[in-house]
Amino acid sequence: MTDAIVIGGGQAGLAATHALLAQGLRPTLLEAGDEPVGSWPRYYDSLHLFSPARYSTLPGLAFPGDPDRYPRRDEVVDYLRTYAKSLDADIRTGHRVTAVTHDGDRFTTQVQDEQPLSAPIVIAATGAFSSPHQPALPGLDRFTGRVLHSSEYRDPAPFAGQRVVVVGAANSAVQIAVDLAPHARVTLATRAPVRYTNQTPLGRDAHFWLTVSGYDALPIGPWLGTQPSMPVLDTGTYRAAVDAGQPDQRRMFTAIDGNTVTWPDGSAEDVDSILLATGFRPGVSYLTSLGALDAKGAPRQRRGLSTTHSGLGYVGLEWQRSFSSASIRGVGRDAAYVVRRLARRRG
Repeated sequence: MTDAIVIGGGQAGLAATHALLAQGLRPTLLEAGDEPVGSWPRYYDSLHLFSPARYSTLPGLAFPGDPDRYPRRDEVVDYLRTYAKSLDADIRTGHRVTAVTHDGDRFTTQVQDEQPLSAPIVIAATGAFSSPHQPALPGLDRFTGRVLHSSEYRDPAPFAGQRVVVVGAANSAVQIAVDLAPHARVTLATRAPVRYTNQTPLGRDAHFWLTVSGYDALPIGPWLGTQPSMPVLDTGTYRAAVDAGQPDQRRMFTAIDGNTVTWPDGSAEDVDSILLATGFRPGVSYLTSLGALDAKGAPRQRRGLSTTHSGLGYVGLEWQRSFSSASIRGVGRDAAYVVRRLARRRG
């Protein structure tokens, strides 16, 4: 018998499992992949965290090594793997949830090629990597070159010598464009100028100031009408590269004909690949038949608690409660909040 089902074995799901155990509940975590490390192994090779290790932790386990370094992708994978092993919980890998139903006071998860599992509490913690966002851009549907999302990017090798346009203005877009620039001719295409913020104001990492000011955990998410765009955290490296034209930055293209891209100044050129670093949407399509999502597929929730079903919660959504809700450093706070309230409703 399980008291709660957690869907997703990345940072959010592991934090939710930890919070459930702290409440004396018996959770079962269902992860679609081969191990409970979320989507981190599928991120691009050069990815590193924008927060130092000391601020990139889940409840109960510090990130090993130099606390002031910015951990790379594989270090995060190792950390999550270690964290999962530290939990005394039923963690089932290779369990992809396809649908969730509700009958009375219990939820039932339908799992691909496995038996259904039921519990009075379900926490959706699958993140957004499985649901990349592709905006409507002029002529993109007629582009005859290669179009891919940042979720498909791994390293520069396949783009060597190509003409590449990276679309986006946030951290991942700039990081990928700078990563590609030594190997390809790259343009960073944006709707507005890239906004930078100093990674180390007054000699301390920005996350130090976010923490001591209390802003990082300020529960303002539910009051935001529109989620604000985030500036690029920069020690000077990214701005210097863009200012030097490696990559160059231009406003969004206005048209595409075949593989020819037209820029706002009327100039046109052939492009081999367009890479969309345009973000993600919540990957919770398995809740569609439950009626827990709005017309756009977003969870109907407030502070991580479903507004349609008592017993259903979320962890890891952007701005779920605060600026850090979708980050390693923030999911633990949100998980504890959601689990306390779900347990109270159940009791």
